[in-house]
Amino acid sequence: MSFRVGIGWDRHPLAPGHTCILGGVHFDTSPVGPVGHSDGDAVCHAFGDALLGAAGLGDIGQHFPDTDPQWAGADSLELLGRMVDMVQGAGYRVGNADCTVITEQPRIAPRAADMRDRLAPVLGIDSRDVSIKATRGEGVGPEGRQECITVVAVVMIETTSYRRNRR
Repeated sequence: MSFRVGIGWDRHPLAPGHTCILGGVHFDTSPVGPVGHSDGDAVCHAFGDALLGAAGLGDIGQHFPDTDPQWAGADSLELLGRMVDMVQGAGYRVGNADCTVITEQPRIAPRAADMRDRLAPVLGIDSRDVSIKATRGEGVGPEGRQECITVVAVVMIETTSYRRNRR
């Protein structure tokens, strides 16, 4: 069995009047939400990029370009499921997933368990194998000025079958 690691990073501007969905969870009381071609779920996007990178399958923009109208308003949890399917098709399964959400608002910690519970079945792992952490910009940078949300994610995948013709 072999293991591979991928890193994902995503950032979306925040704006009033936009629905705030992160890790598949609606933050109904948030006064701002991420702006994006899809639903703007930066947590799902960062995890997706980490998965695709770990499996050597490119990035989210190659598979779900923001220039393609079919992905306008797409549910990012569903897109993440499609990326998990691609990774599984390449002979891997997810071992664990970890991310840090950098934003002033919404407050992530009170909903982190909900996010883990929504992400785990899509990733095909137990919620104990999903980590959601948060930190604030403390008034510094675009996150600190409440202009955006940034997510950094790491995933570990492991082989599920013998893979031929490795590069």
